[in-house]
Amino acid sequence: MAPPLLILRDIHLTFGGTPLLEGAEMSVSEGERLCLIGRNGSGKSTLMKIATGEIAFDDGERFVQPGATLRYLPQEPDLSGYQTTLDYVRGGLEAGDDPQRGNWLIGQLGLTGEENPAHLSGGEARRCALARALAPQPDILLLDEPTNHLDLPVIEWLESELKSIRSALVLISHDRRFLENLSRATLWLNQGRTHKLERGFAEFEPWRETFLENEALERHKLNRKISAETDWLHKGVTARRKRNQGRLRALYDLRAKRRGDRGPTGTVNMMASEAQSSGKRVCVANNISKAYGENVIVDDFSTLIARGDRIGIVGPNGAGKTTLLNMLTGILEPDEGNIRLGKNLELETLDQRRDSLDPKETLSDALTGGGDKMTINGETRHVIGYMKDFLFTPDQARTPVHVLSGGERGRIMLARALAKPSNLLVLDEPTNDLDIETLDLLQELLADYAGTVILVSHDRDFLDRVVTSVIATEGGGKWVEYAGGYSDMISQRGGDLGAKKVAGKLSKKELAAETKERKAKQASSAKMTFKDKHALETLPTRMAELQKEIDTHQATLADPDLFRSDPAKFDKVAKAMQDAESALAASEEQWLELEMKREEAESG
Repeated sequence: MAPPLLILRDIHLTFGGTPLLEGAEMSVSEGERLCLIGRNGSGKSTLMKIATGEIAFDDGERFVQPGATLRYLPQEPDLSGYQTTLDYVRGGLEAGDDPQRGNWLIGQLGLTGEENPAHLSGGEARRCALARALAPQPDILLLDEPTNHLDLPVIEWLESELKSIRSALVLISHDRRFLENLSRATLWLNQGRTHKLERGFAEFEPWRETFLENEALERHKLNRKISAETDWLHKGVTARRKRNQGRLRALYDLRAKRRGDRGPTGTVNMMASEAQSSGKRVCVANNISKAYGENVIVDDFSTLIARGDRIGIVGPNGAGKTTLLNMLTGILEPDEGNIRLGKNLELETLDQRRDSLDPKETLSDALTGGGDKMTINGETRHVIGYMKDFLFTPDQARTPVHVLSGGERGRIMLARALAKPSNLLVLDEPTNDLDIETLDLLQELLADYAGTVILVSHDRDFLDRVVTSVIATEGGGKWVEYAGGYSDMISQRGGDLGAKKVAGKLSKKELAAETKERKAKQASSAKMTFKDKHALETLPTRMAELQKEIDTHQATLADPDLFRSDPAKFDKVAKAMQDAESALAASEEQWLELEMKREEAESG
């Protein structure tokens, strides 16, 4: 067997008096596929930087095989000092490296090479940094959260590329599917020490649970032994005899061992503040379209979102996911068609960009807006107690946001969003920077959440575990809803988002021609009767009339004196409103069935 290319042995590192690494180790051999797992703040990125030589350690040993090449993708790449993205990628090459591979990678990752690095989005910067790391084809490739800010087609392309290269890989990622598909060994960083499993991530979690159970048993045995020896010590003179001094020293060693045991890491205690229930129908979209100039973003899309649904929206960056999301939540008006939102909606949004976080603000003020109290589900709590629920320590209350890690900032955003009463949660890339344990708890929270969830995500495993249906782009402004999770969507459409190439964006002229062709196909279809077509055309008007009637009845019933002054009229209006609501619900159901029938006719 060839000797390891990289060895880290018994690494110790202390930050600000707090031990971070206490004997951590890593060994990387030729062609190895290793994933590095651990909680946010456990030191994964620090250990990666020690491996590259960027960070000095207090004690231990670092060895790199002479001549071995390493390349590192940091969580937040620095592209400053370069005029173009191509300059940045070529800046990572050395003599003997093929410059054409950098050009090829830039093209594969959707860049031209002429972009100004200072003006790139988060996803573009990540793709550019990936091209720089991959271009030299190093012996060891160290990737820290490579899928953050990437869309699904790029993630799937990256998986394929990493499977084909000869480089050894060390991966830090929260993306379960990514790790399962690429890793062959798992290195778990826990309590400052590393534990290696010679199998991929797919087998890690059951192994970790067994490990923690054994560790808890050993801790219990240690405590019992200390208790027994302490009882012996308290008996007095016997313990102080010279021949028992060894036993006494052993007791002191046991106590020291227990003091050095950090104990199990806590878990995030998530609980969403829930508002009163929304109406049964949260959103009904009828043939909505949206375009910016000649760029068609959404073309003739219809859906019905009911209370309790978990909807996933997927597609490449730039496909219009945010535009569609904003229309479905009433933030943006469609150019054509109409959207009706349900009653009593209390919307709360988690923004992936975290723009609402003031970097100069303290953690405490970011949660409370100032002050030291919060109201969660009607209960007043001190901000320190709420911080602890999300694994922040009391001494972090006055810590500025800008010094926190990406995972910690992600937890702040979650804590703020979940503290506000809601019955409709809109989550835009909530998994970015969160560790796997926190993702598990977020999934459990969403499963128990009584309201409705609309989720934009590129995390395939998270989508499979959370959503009840997926709205996916088919290109050219076309969006199709599939029942089930991401894997169900792939099965139904016959290929992933990368395999089924997204069509180019249609101009309005092209859209008009396509619409004319689609309508001709619909007219010639035997599946839609004349009665069906007539109902499909007239139902939107009927539903609008019923909604107007309901609004009128609600305004009448809002008179506080009506029931006392004219109870017969009150009962009559209440009955009429109930009938109108039932008629509206039936019309919406009929319209949705006819829309599905129309889509089947067009695809037949």
